[in-house]
Amino acid sequence: MLQQPGDLRDQLALLGRAVVRSGLVVGSGGNLSARAPGSDECWVTAAGTWLDGLSPDSFVRVRISDGAALDKDAAPSSELGLHLATYRVRPDANAIVHLHPQTVLLLDAIGEPIRLVTTDHAFYLRQVVTTPFSPPGDPRVGELAAAACAGGVNCVILSHHGCSVIADSVELAHKRALYLEEAALLTYRALTLGRTPQPVPTDWLNLPSATA
Repeated sequence: MLQQPGDLRDQLALLGRAVVRSGLVVGSGGNLSARAPGSDECWVTAAGTWLDGLSPDSFVRVRISDGAALDKDAAPSSELGLHLATYRVRPDANAIVHLHPQTVLLLDAIGEPIRLVTTDHAFYLRQVVTTPFSPPGDPRVGELAAAACAGGVNCVILSHHGCSVIADSVELAHKRALYLEEAALLTYRALTLGRTPQPVPTDWLNLPSATA
């Protein structure tokens, strides 16, 4: 059943509080969006909002095809371009979560790739791609992220900035963001022990039942 717009905003508000509690973002960093499947309109967090204080009024309705803000009471996030560019290349995407997870960004800063070491990581993340650095709000952020995920990648690290996690639902986007940070944390812990974690075998992901 398709979610009504109000339902999507409620889901995103709950997600915002959850990711702050999980330490995936601090302050007014990060932004969220969602749309009904197949819609040319999405709800995106307004500029300056704090993710742990979101309400249905904290979102701006934006047309994806041309970027026009359809609600004039507030300006959309400065990272609107990231969301629009991703929706345009991924018609299957109904939720985009842009966060600043600390362990993910630490590994990126020291040039260490995230290893997928558990079956949950492999199942929900499949592949993690990193894009070159661009300043926040620069159009290149969205362009690079969209190019990285156009072929089906759902987890993109924006170097020295954050991550962009894509899914067909708000709930699945939340799961992927959590597992991305967990994979980064386990990788970091192994490196502090002087060990390189071995990635989980992925042959079983080709089984018909292994769909995320």
